[in-house]
Amino acid sequence: MNLKPETLFNAWTKEFDVWFAAPGSVLMTDKENTPFFFETEFKPDENSDLQRSSHYGRFLKLVPNQLIKLTWVTGAGGTKGSETVVTVELTPKNEKTLLKLTHLGFPDEESKNGHQQAWPMVLEQLEKRYTEK
Repeated sequence: MNLKPETLFNAWTKEFDVWFAAPGSVLMTDKENTPFFFETEFKPDENSDLQRSSHYGRFLKLVPNQLIKLTWVTGAGGTKGSETVVTVELTPKNEKTLLKLTHLGFPDEESKNGHQQAWPMVLEQLEKRYTEK
């Protein structure tokens, strides 16, 4: 990614509402074993009303500018209430960062496939929002 590890670490631990969460919905402290909550907003199509989706979790392991490991729980259309685990590894490469995201523990193939399709778009949005910042 065209961002420094420090920027990405802060995005995942302190600034979810800059790139992913609905503004004003984030309750998050960047400490291990501390629960967090946020909502996302989306429109299934242009004729639909804006919908919100709740996300819950807790940080399992934080190594500044290197590693974020957290639980991830969403409802229908997401993890279906199952606690999954997201690991984000950050490796510096000049002024850029190699970001490796692993998401494990899905309740079924449908949930796994949905997240597999969504994460690249979410990471693209992260990079775009911080590049424009």
